[in-house]
Amino acid sequence: MGSAARSLWDEPAVVRPVAGVRWHDWVFAAAVLAAAAVEALIRSSVQWGFALMAVALAAAVVVRRVHPLAGIGLGFGALFLFDAAALLFGLAPVVIDTGVVILVLAYSLLRWAKGRDIVLGAGIVLLEFIVAIFADSSDRTEVLGGAAVLLLAAALGTVLRYRGTLRVQLIERAKLEEREYLARELHDTVAHHVSAILIQAQSGLVLARSASGNGTIEALESIEREAAGALEEMRSIVGALRRSGHPSPLGPTHGVADIEDLAVSGEGTLEVEVRLDGDLAGLPPGVEAALFRVAQESVTNARRHARAASLVQVTVSGGISGVELRVGDDGLRAPAKAPGYGLSGMAERIALLGGTLQAGPGANNGWLVCVVLPRPGRGT
Repeated sequence: MGSAARSLWDEPAVVRPVAGVRWHDWVFAAAVLAAAAVEALIRSSVQWGFALMAVALAAAVVVRRVHPLAGIGLGFGALFLFDAAALLFGLAPVVIDTGVVILVLAYSLLRWAKGRDIVLGAGIVLLEFIVAIFADSSDRTEVLGGAAVLLLAAALGTVLRYRGTLRVQLIERAKLEEREYLARELHDTVAHHVSAILIQAQSGLVLARSASGNGTIEALESIEREAAGALEEMRSIVGALRRSGHPSPLGPTHGVADIEDLAVSGEGTLEVEVRLDGDLAGLPPGVEAALFRVAQESVTNARRHARAASLVQVTVSGGISGVELRVGDDGLRAPAKAPGYGLSGMAERIALLGGTLQAGPGANNGWLVCVVLPRPGRGT
């Protein structure tokens, strides 16, 4: 129990996409004041603290997201002061229907505030709740009902808070997995070329020594040192990219030719057609691996999510300056939505290679993924 309380106390605040008070916060506050003014006009009589209560609530909604505890202090603190005054001096409690905005304050506290502010804010709310019961003893059922609705608003804030946290964790996990894959492919591609340089330098040393070429020997010795150092440094970077220090098994990377293995035909299955066109020779291993991974991910997504689809078409077209991959299905036209974690990770990888990835509803039906990658060493 103590560890749970400490964990809640140390809970950090949720980082909001845009910091500071926004224009719509001021609009919300103006709406609160306007609603209070309308309420005052239609009432037969206005109580002594009505205007001050309305101003306090408007100020609370302005700061509710930037300083959730201050919002609780302004809203519930004002309620506490008026209820306490009514209790001490025998006055009628201040009734303001616009006070329903305290639900937003409770939601904001649980949605954005850090742990210690949540604990302090809950204490302020509990104190006001106790005073309200004694100040309005004639209608305690209404007070208890209001407390139940307030708990629902706080619960909604809690659910959305941890749902957002979970989404961030899933995105970070996807990025870490992609980093591991990049580390493995970095070894398969770069290490091969660096190792070849090292072997050629060593062979050149043997030949040069036999011919007594002093200058050549010094140059080749320098190549050997630089290649060996680069290889060691690259292995160090690969180790840092991986989540653990234990080496993972390395295997051959997939290329454009392997995309043909994704083709599937037969009754009762989602047919996958693959077509390779144009000049696809001489592509760098990293480009080929990226094209295969995007094609594989897109076909997998089509199998999982395409509605009423019977065919997935995968087309790879090679040109002078680059290569294009298109994966589309003939299912029902899908609504626009945010890309999943797999495609988000691949979009980052495509961007590192200087290309672009676009995913969205097709022109006529289904879902379409389009990747364009430049061909290094050719005109762009």
